[in-house]
This record gives sequence, C-alpha cells and structure tokens, in this order.
Amino acid sequence: MFGRRFVFGRILGFEIRADPTWAILFLLILWSLASGFFPAMYPGVAAGTAWGLALVGTLGLFASLLFHELAHSVVARSYGVKVGGITLFLFGGAAEMESEPASPRAELLIAGAGPLASLFLAVAFYGVTGVVATAGAPDPIVGLPYYLAVVNLALAVFNLLPAFPMDGGRLLRAALWGMGRNLRRATKVASRMGQGFGLLLIAGGAFQAIAVQNFVGGMWWVLIGVFIHGNAGMTYKRLLDRLSLKGLTVGDVMTRRPVTVDPDSTIQQIVDEVIYRYHHHRYPVASGRRLLGWIGARQVQGIERARWPELRVGEVMAPADTSATIPASADAETALDRLQARRDGWLMVTDRGALVGVVALRDLQAYLRLRAELGGRAGPPQASA
Repeated sequence: MFGRRFVFGRILGFEIRADPTWAILFLLILWSLASGFFPAMYPGVAAGTAWGLALVGTLGLFASLLFHELAHSVVARSYGVKVGGITLFLFGGAAEMESEPASPRAELLIAGAGPLASLFLAVAFYGVTGVVATAGAPDPIVGLPYYLAVVNLALAVFNLLPAFPMDGGRLLRAALWGMGRNLRRATKVASRMGQGFGLLLIAGGAFQAIAVQNFVGGMWWVLIGVFIHGNAGMTYKRLLDRLSLKGLTVGDVMTRRPVTVDPDSTIQQIVDEVIYRYHHHRYPVASGRRLLGWIGARQVQGIERARWPELRVGEVMAPADTSATIPASADAETALDRLQARRDGWLMVTDRGALVGVVALRDLQAYLRLRAELGGRAGPPQASA
C-alpha cells in the first residue's frame, strides 16, 4: 500500500512512520488554518499568532489521528492480530493489521475502537474549551481546543460511514459476518458498498469542481473517492488471497531447485553463464545445499567491469540473514505479507540452514490466479526472480 516511509519512533510497541505524501497533508492543513480558519474566525488576529495556533492545531490533529489508530492497534493486539505499524499518509493514518480478526466480535471491537477514541477526544477537547474560556483566555486561544473538538467529532462521524475499508464499513462487515457466518461474503458486500461510496465521492467532487467552481474542494473529494474505491477492492482481493493460502506452508508454494551460484565463481562467470542464461534479477549463493547469501544484477552493475574477471561472488554477496530468508514451515500467508513489504518481492526458503527453494511475489500472485481458475487446486509456482 505504501512506498518508502520515514520512521518517527515507537509508541506502546507500535512503530510510527510517515509516507512522504503525509508532508503534503501537513503543509495543507497548516496553511489552511493559518491563512483561513483562524483569521476568518477571529478577525484581527496577528499573523504570528495565527501561524502559531495553526502549528499547534496541525500537530494536535495528527496526534488525534495517532490516538485513533493506536486505539485500533491496541484492541487488535489484544485479539491476537499482529499490527505491523501505524503509517501517516495523504488521507490520514492507517494501522497496518497483518491478518484478519478471528471472529465477528473481534472485528466489531477493533473497528469500533477508533471512532470511540475520536469521540472521547472530541468530548475532552470540548471540556478544555470550556475551562480555557472560563479562565478568561483570548478568543483565538479558546478556539484552538474548540477546533480540535470539532475535528475529532468529524473524524469519528466520517469514519463511521459504511464504506469499507473505513471503520463504518468494517462494522458493517462484522454485522454481516456475524449474521451469515461467512467472512468472504460479508467482505464482498462491504467492499462493494465501499466502492459505491467511493464512486459517489468522485461524482460529487466532479460536480463541485465543474458546476460549483470549487476546484480545490472538488478535487479533494475525487482523490478521497479514488482512494476509498481502490482500497475497498484491494482489501477484498487480499482477503481472497489469504483464504486461498490458508493451511498452506511456504514449502507448498515455493519454487523448488532454484538456480544458485557458487561463492568461488567470478563475477564474469556468473554474468556469462547464469545471469544472461536465466534472466533472473537475483540468485542465492550456496555451497552445496548450505545457503551463504545472495547476489543480484543490481549489485553486479555497481562493480567496475575491469574487476569482473577477478572478483569472487563471495566477496560481494549480500548475507543470507533473516530479512532475506523464510523457513519452509512458515505459513504461506506470512510469506505473502513479507513479500508485499519487500521492495524486491523475493525471499530464499530454508530448512535448518539449507536452501530448499525461493518464493517471489509475482510467482505467488500467478499461483493465486491459477488456483482461483482451477477452483482451489494448483501445483507449486514456476521460477521467477
């Protein structure tokens, strides 16, 4: 879902990070508060004061988003759902849950935790507004907690809309799942409603931009609609993939007998005899069955051609650490999660330190498509790297 991300730290054991698009949202909110909201609400407010309040308000908004996602994450963890982290991005924030809840009750409580957290903050900030006003603070200062109360209320209400994969859509899925006892069917219905809601936002945004001449607001609606529509379909597909892989291990879906290179081979040898012959992007480095590391075409590109005839693979290979390997006994669902998180989409499969295969994201996706076409029956994927 996300590309390169910047890590801020950890809260309650969850890694907090930001997608580069988050900077756009941060600056947009900061600018709109400093040049629009506070000057409009409090005419005559000094520019410096407006910008200061805008900065605190923007930070408060993102702290509220984090609080919302932390609520999801804490409840998810209590129900055994692993959370890979919390990411801030252009459209807000997301707790990255790596598996589906085990029951409708778990889904209900996990989904409902976020809006309840936002409602709690809305009430709390409204209370602070009253305290600050009673203390005789200037109106712009009173307006800051009032703004945060309103924005948290809006966050709770918006997330409760029945548009999967938003919180309201997940609550709808929990209800449908509980009534029909079928997670796949419940997700399909909730996903279709989410896609429909996304299309409505796109149409409404286009109307605003063209008919009302509100281009900025209209395009924002369109972008949110595209995001919701795309994510609704993608979440449903991800569930189908997980259900197809349920009960399978990495050993069941890996490519067996992968092409390997010897650590004593020269770079020139593997270019001529391996890379040009097999056309893969990366290869395990092994001595017999013992896995030592891996080497890829990009690593070779960074080496001067004059050194190719003398430089050995073992001198430049990347290590076979846990980030690049996965046990053959691991769940296939775990492999899918890890492959989607890796930029190269490729892992070496081991059994007690011995290389037994490789698994690549595009091979696994092809396997899933074939399995769907054959009604759930397919052999192991063919090699690709």
